Amino acid sequence: MVSTANARAGESAGNLPADVTSFVGRRREITLTKRLFAEARVVTLTGPGGVGKTRLAVRVANNMRRSFRDKAWFVELENLDDGALVLDAVIEQLSLGGPSSAASLETIVDQLKNREMLLVLDNCEHVIEDVALLVDALMRWCPGVRVLATSRQSLGVAGESTVVVPPMQVPDPDHLPPAEAVEQFSSVRLFVDRAKAAVPEFEVTEGNAGALMRLCHHLDGNPLAIELAAVRLRSLSLQQLEERIAERYDLLTEGRRGAPPRQQTLRALIDWSYELLDERDRRAWARMSVFSGSFDLAAAERVAGEGKGVDILTAVHSLVDKSVLMREEDGGEVRYRLPHTLRDYGLAKLADHGETGKVRHRHCAFFAELAERFAAEWIGPEQAAWVQRLRHEQDNLRAALRYAAEGSETGGTALRLVTDLWQYWGIRGLNTEARHWLDEVLDHTPRDLPERARALRISAWFSLLQGHLDKAMPKLERATVLATQRGDEVERAYLTLLHGLVAFFQDDQRRGVDLVGEALEKFRRTEVLAGELWSLHALGLIKGMGDDADGGLRLLAECIQLSTEHSELYWRSYAQWATAQVQMRRDRADRAENSVKEALRLQRELDNRLGIAFSLDTLAWIAHRQQRFERAARLLGTSSALWDAVRSAPGFWARFAGDHDQHLMQIRTALGPESFDEHYERGREMSLGHAVDYALEIKRHSRRSTAESAEDNVHPMPLTRRERQIADLVAEGRTNKDIAENLVIAQRTVEGHVQNILTKLDFTSRAQIAGWVAGQRSGDGADSPAL
Repeated sequence: MVSTANARAGESAGNLPADVTSFVGRRREITLTKRLFAEARVVTLTGPGGVGKTRLAVRVANNMRRSFRDKAWFVELENLDDGALVLDAVIEQLSLGGPSSAASLETIVDQLKNREMLLVLDNCEHVIEDVALLVDALMRWCPGVRVLATSRQSLGVAGESTVVVPPMQVPDPDHLPPAEAVEQFSSVRLFVDRAKAAVPEFEVTEGNAGALMRLCHHLDGNPLAIELAAVRLRSLSLQQLEERIAERYDLLTEGRRGAPPRQQTLRALIDWSYELLDERDRRAWARMSVFSGSFDLAAAERVAGEGKGVDILTAVHSLVDKSVLMREEDGGEVRYRLPHTLRDYGLAKLADHGETGKVRHRHCAFFAELAERFAAEWIGPEQAAWVQRLRHEQDNLRAALRYAAEGSETGGTALRLVTDLWQYWGIRGLNTEARHWLDEVLDHTPRDLPERARALRISAWFSLLQGHLDKAMPKLERATVLATQRGDEVERAYLTLLHGLVAFFQDDQRRGVDLVGEALEKFRRTEVLAGELWSLHALGLIKGMGDDADGGLRLLAECIQLSTEHSELYWRSYAQWATAQVQMRRDRADRAENSVKEALRLQRELDNRLGIAFSLDTLAWIAHRQQRFERAARLLGTSSALWDAVRSAPGFWARFAGDHDQHLMQIRTALGPESFDEHYERGREMSLGHAVDYALEIKRHSRRSTAESAEDNVHPMPLTRRERQIADLVAEGRTNKDIAENLVIAQRTVEGHVQNILTKLDFTSRAQIAGWVAGQRSGDGADSPAL
């Protein structure tokens, strides 16, 4: 049964990004867009880059979200290089989940068909055909869904209405109003706002008002052009800036009269900004345009800094100062990003320099080496840090994979890159994306490459994780042939291990023990620690779940000891979970509980969502044995939501599935259907952070007294339940990214909630939120919202 719990899991406002800068103008466009939704189910905001389509879409969605039962949801498509990933992006960013084998229209339709929501699809133009197919399906089968798209062209679907987003209102240079009336024009208000951000003492005066209005006219009301120009006030007066832009506009638009005037204006302004840079900064801008999403200084130095005298550190500082590069800081780490329009411009300049292939190759090589280091260093003390780093680089890893897969001479790089990342994809629950890239690379690389056997074997593993034995077995057989032909003993050991796990999945314990035991001996002989740990865990679980519990526990204890010696978390957590499974079969619920809680603590550190799903499920069984039926039902609900999120299910593991179903039915019988459903749904609606705290029985704060609760009725809590959760985490010093990870929501959603909190409490800083939370706790013993 499909549930809408993911949509309701504290996400009362959807996942709209925060609008962190002031929003100026656009009242007419907002009203028009909202009115069109009264007649059409698809509205597309069109216009060239820089006109402000995204910010307008976010503002409209924020205004309309309360009109929809399931609010408004945002999907960013800008960094997708492949239209085939559109469906994955929708599923991941909306947390739709479900144990499907692949991201498909059917999956999305099935999850959204009963929802009433506004879906914002941002930056569609480069994947427009795939977006159009998605939107057409939603219009046919999901009557409660409305779509607001932004694109440089319309989607071309039936029933679509379009709003051409115009430039902002500008003054007529031949009929300028007096200085006191200058801010009646939205373009002028925006310029003044951005000018004060660049030069705080900036003021509109009688002396500069005329130059200001003529300048906004020359910029044709283009928001991006206005922002690029305003930062120049750090070195030029308003009058000097107006003279230079008027001169450059006339010069730079010569020969491009076929382009719309506003596009000429933006290009002229970007051209001027580019030509004001020295050669070092120009080269850096062009070369850094190959990055997808954000990047750090080390990557910039390696990818953009090679070649004739490019000092990247100095160039980065210069480009940030000139508002070409955006600087982002989170958790002490600084990263950089090129706005979409400026990235496109940089790519064009890179092609003009004849450097596109060379720089893309360096980009691919850098991220292939990063993935190789991740794979080589995975068994060690830096596992959690590695997962966090690869999360930051996910868009760049995709871009590197795309480049390597398409090149005739980079097939080996593509195969190594796609297989080096398999542990990361598994931990993040990105099983469908992993299968996409593996299939893509296997289809486009030569069949005689030595890395092919490993790729086939890992592809088979992800098929098994999603319950598709029929697709896994042919890949395992082909991989076995290739590994045998090449005499690759390590790869043959991994294949033997997987064949043993297949037997276990099919409930053939004897064959599973024989094959996994054989693999263990091969790994020990070849001194492959990663394979040894995997085999120890697998063999311990298979034996322990069969008729040799003591032998299984000894193997699992060995796995725990060996992984502890190497400060390794991943296999230690799974061995602890497997120990709990075996102890449960021996009716030792207390010992099982200690083991699985330790597993859960380690899995939380790694954000291993598949592992967390297993552990939550097992803790529900333990609660059942302890006759804590309400807790058991709630834990089953939390695990159910997480199974959906990683697109897997207990039913994919034969031995596990039977116990799961039996416990679920008995808990339901003990509570009665109505009570069971209530607690189960409450579990499904928990955030990941609260679910793990609940499972570990961590009490965040003391509960309030009855008198204090009554006082709350007189002075109601100003924040919603989710906002109070976020306020508590802000008070703990968590960054927006940390909070997003803890609550399993998008970072932009957190930013929006933080902004709402600041508005409701009339605060201007996170420190004030922390002080308010502290006052609530000390003054009235206020608890965070009940679980």
